Amino acid sequence: MLHIAICDDDSNQLELLATYTSEYMRKHHIEASVQQFLHPDTLLRSFEIQRFHIYILDIVMPMCNGVEVGKAIRTQDQEAFILYTTFEPGFALQSFAAKPFDYLLKPIEKQLFHETLHLVVKKLAITDDSSWMIKTHEGMRVFKLSEILYCEYSNHAVTYMLVGARQISTKVIKGSFAQHVEHLLQNKRFLRPHVAFVVNMEYIEGFSRTKFTLRGGHMVPITAKNYPAVRDSYMNYLSKQVYK
Repeated sequence: MLHIAICDDDSNQLELLATYTSEYMRKHHIEASVQQFLHPDTLLRSFEIQRFHIYILDIVMPMCNGVEVGKAIRTQDQEAFILYTTFEPGFALQSFAAKPFDYLLKPIEKQLFHETLHLVVKKLAITDDSSWMIKTHEGMRVFKLSEILYCEYSNHAVTYMLVGARQISTKVIKGSFAQHVEHLLQNKRFLRPHVAFVVNMEYIEGFSRTKFTLRGGHMVPITAKNYPAVRDSYMNYLSKQVYK
């Protein structure tokens, strides 16, 4: 699920941005949670216990302006996407301190806003190392790579087992399983121990010559001929975690 935070001290603008955001997500069949914040302090308190994929922030707000909020977010999260909205074009240069994705002037034009969201979603799916997007029969699903325990290929579809005993399956994929997981395997935490499986090494609790045992009792097989290379890759991953 895509998590989005919108903060604006004008309730009408806040509702408008939330409406535009929800319309885009429904149109593209993306499961998303859109949370609204009327005061930046409320967002920052929420940020202490929850992270969002996208932050849509007004710049001119009481007590703590949107630039300061963005800078506070950046101290803890370098991967989130920040979009600024404002009636004041003079803040454009100042806003870059928070490394925003874009800066939109009010009144917000819906089509332009949707085009900007579309670019963000594409970035999340393709280049953002922390997120993964798949096509399911219910629509697009976005989740953190850190939520994946493992994925399995069967009957031309891929099933993802996620933390919290959640399970999500793709539609029939185009191309091979190797092509489907090619970008996933560029992330150092993932390993392909079997032709039909990719495992997140963060959740491995033990292994033998034939299988990995994961948190929650899940089992992922290891192909016999690949065992030496798989073992070495996993041990190398463990050594890097120890010396971080």
